[in-house]
Amino acid sequence: MTTSTPITADSPHDSPEHAPARGFQRYRWPIVAAVVVVAAAVVVGVMDPFAGGHSATPGVTDNGADQTSLQTVARQDLSSQTQVAATLGYADTYSVVNLAQGTVTSLPAVGQVITQGQVLYEVSGAPVVLLYGSTPAYRALSEGMTGADVEELNADLVALSYVASTELSPTSDGFTHWTEVGVEKLQKALGVMQKGTLSLGQAVFEPSAVRVTSASATLGAPVQPGQPALSATSTTRQVSIALDADQQSEVSVGDHVTITLSNNQTTPGTISSVGTVATTPASGSSSSMPTITVLVNPTDPTATGDWDQAPVDVTITTSTVANALVVPVDALLAQAGDGYAVEDVDADGIHRLVPVALGLFDDADGLVQVTGTGLAAGQRIVVPNL
Repeated sequence: MTTSTPITADSPHDSPEHAPARGFQRYRWPIVAAVVVVAAAVVVGVMDPFAGGHSATPGVTDNGADQTSLQTVARQDLSSQTQVAATLGYADTYSVVNLAQGTVTSLPAVGQVITQGQVLYEVSGAPVVLLYGSTPAYRALSEGMTGADVEELNADLVALSYVASTELSPTSDGFTHWTEVGVEKLQKALGVMQKGTLSLGQAVFEPSAVRVTSASATLGAPVQPGQPALSATSTTRQVSIALDADQQSEVSVGDHVTITLSNNQTTPGTISSVGTVATTPASGSSSSMPTITVLVNPTDPTATGDWDQAPVDVTITTSTVANALVVPVDALLAQAGDGYAVEDVDADGIHRLVPVALGLFDDADGLVQVTGTGLAAGQRIVVPNL
């Protein structure tokens, strides 16, 4: 048997004399019953494993490199990941509609966060207070009335400690004596006349605290009921991904992701929503692929800073396998006809091709799961120096 010149383990072949061109034909192999021919300089198409209807072997090429080195076959847990562009901002947007009549005498600053019981803005010197609820204000509220708007008012009064839950149930939809007591205390805190009734325009109901993004009203200008006063978002941090629609089946609610921020810091997150309606990009967009909206909740919102509409990258883990036999994707050699192999080098420096079947790909780390007889953890294989 003719052997190739021994190679020092885990070091590059610096000399062209000891760095034969990548490809099966560069060795004098023993005569065997079946001759396996490796196609030199054949590039196998690399496709994203997320994409449907394409190659099932992403990242595979024939290693046609002049300079090579050795790496060790390993066993480890392997994850299939893909990285997509996304936008970091805030969940939910609100348009605050004014219901009072008069002149705008006070407006919040852009970026200001206003919470339950605090003043949003003022009309003719009268404060408009933010209360929490999904039913918008549409009428004045007084004793004896019932409805969803009364129920959320009662819940607010209890949450603000103006009445106790033993005096007024936060789930009651009736305006009782204790509701009136609570409204009087709210009005006292706002510095207005304590009537015990809530006038239309005195409060705005929104589902949560708001973060002001712009003012539609103008300070000193007259305002009418029904006109927009402010635009705002919630204070909940969220990442939005416009994912190619054909990748929808590859992601699920609950999948763990890694968010790479604009400063290259990373923080974990979880997919909270996967859209079901595809949107076609606007005319002139760089992509014509329909997309769905995928939402991600950061695990530690404070780690995302206060950027709004900031570009970020999201790495999504789509599948995992434990204790996999893994090799670098670059070590794969495409064989003529079908299949792949890796080039093993034993302790004596003898080279041989070991056929392998491919499993899970980790494009983020450039690794692939392989199976096949003749290959085990600890063996050295040839990889190109790219």
